[in-house]
Amino acid sequence: MQPDIQAYNLAQSETDQAVCNLLANELDRLLPEAERKIWHAHPVWFLDGNPVAGYSKLKGCVRLLFWSGQSFEEAGLSKEGTFKAAEARYRQVGEINLADLGRWIGKAREIQWDYKNLIKRKGVLERLK
Repeated sequence: MQPDIQAYNLAQSETDQAVCNLLANELDRLLPEAERKIWHAHPVWFLDGNPVAGYSKLKGCVRLLFWSGQSFEEAGLSKEGTFKAAEARYRQVGEINLADLGRWIGKAREIQWDYKNLIKRKGVLERLK
């Protein structure tokens, strides 16, 4: 795990640390080619400069976000924001279904909207994959 992401995880409560560590390890394992870094204060994984997945500590939970998640057509993900993002929220490790998580991470690689150029396109998203 990258030191900056590890530091982010260590700054969380013990329960949230466990959730963050599991998410980071699965994202690292299933997206080995991804660039990973702290972006806008939380861990994010990028493919070709495009954000695809990340997580952040919210009040009472850890939110797992997939930037193109609404296009995954998965019942376990909830719409987030005005673009194509979708999320899952966890309060403890036992709530994470590893089969679902693995499937979602696979879809994050295969289904992407171009967030990297969102500002350049004045808020218009285009499908990459």
